[in-house]
Amino acid sequence: MSKGKIIVAGGGIAGVSVAMGLANIGYAVTVLEQAPEFGEIGAGIQIGPNAFHAMDYLGVGDTGRSKAVYIDKLILMDGTDGKEVSHVDIGEDFRARFKNPYAVIHRADLHAVFLDACKAHDNVTLVNNVVVTGYENTPNGAKVLTQNGQTYEGDAVIGADGVRSALRRQLTGGDELKLSGHVAYRAVLQHDDMPEHLRWNAATLWALPKRHMVHYPLQGWKTFNLVATFVTDIDNVGENEPGKRDEILAAFEHLAPEARALLEVPKDWRRWVLADRDPIDNWVDGNVVLLGDAAHPTHQYFAQGACMAMEDAVMLAHQLEKHEGDFSGAFADFQTARIPRAYRVVLSSREIGKHIYHPAGAHRLVRNAVLAAKSQEEYRESLAWLYGGTGLDGIAD
Repeated sequence: MSKGKIIVAGGGIAGVSVAMGLANIGYAVTVLEQAPEFGEIGAGIQIGPNAFHAMDYLGVGDTGRSKAVYIDKLILMDGTDGKEVSHVDIGEDFRARFKNPYAVIHRADLHAVFLDACKAHDNVTLVNNVVVTGYENTPNGAKVLTQNGQTYEGDAVIGADGVRSALRRQLTGGDELKLSGHVAYRAVLQHDDMPEHLRWNAATLWALPKRHMVHYPLQGWKTFNLVATFVTDIDNVGENEPGKRDEILAAFEHLAPEARALLEVPKDWRRWVLADRDPIDNWVDGNVVLLGDAAHPTHQYFAQGACMAMEDAVMLAHQLEKHEGDFSGAFADFQTARIPRAYRVVLSSREIGKHIYHPAGAHRLVRNAVLAAKSQEEYRESLAWLYGGTGLDGIAD
């Protein structure tokens, strides 16, 4: 017999990872996805050691590792003069320090790892073509309201419905989505289309004033991920819409020629406006709780959005097991544990976007000098709060 029934609104990485966490401890979980099919859009993402800790707890660590590419370095290049500023070696010493690797993976491949596990689990039911519009607490739990009038009722509801979460909008009364003015252009290149002089086994960032470009290998080196982000006053950019080649080339007119050659390659771009939200001190309303981007949407600059969602899944499952099905106590302890850590990532991402990725003038020179002077040990220790698994101590070590 199951411990109870939980409805998860949202079938992205947050939704399917929390479904696995709850199913593994005995809950019957129904996951509702608004798209016609379960899947992920986007391209590559980076996953730190903390994400592998979470994946192990959720039972998909080995499968996830088999889909990833294990790069050697994180490299910061000065996009103005084309010179390396610094790098973080993520080889043996890094792995020994954090007990897991740093890797890159296609977002769709990571999602598929969890989705396949959900499909194979008797406790998980997947339902697509369901647009969630809100929730209600009930005498026996909570229920999800949908666009077509159908309701899904359980002992609790989890809002994993992303940065524009309908459940968050109701829970908070509609707090503001903060558009950053940063627009990300994304493309995936076939191996042979990647300029040979840039086929590095690294996640490489080319930094320019108010813009940057990132590239790294994916899918067993069959493809390369390419993301170019710039600050703009354009106010009509949406999500996953066609990009304009002339716009991206103009934005990176002053990028070092050896790097700018890469931007000439893609024939098709997709573009997104980047947004987050200010921290809030409550993610819970009765038997309803938010997690992932619905709770703490973040900019991409720490490469931690999916990682934080997986950590949320682990912590929520842990608290429900610890509290033996007392949703009120579990949800309270969940947000107490997660709010400081998740929002440290959100706020830190804003800051490194300004001071590491996009500085100009004297600020750029200071950045270069400070980062070039750091030793590998200093880099590892400065990242220990993030990659050391501190958000899951004693749970997913």
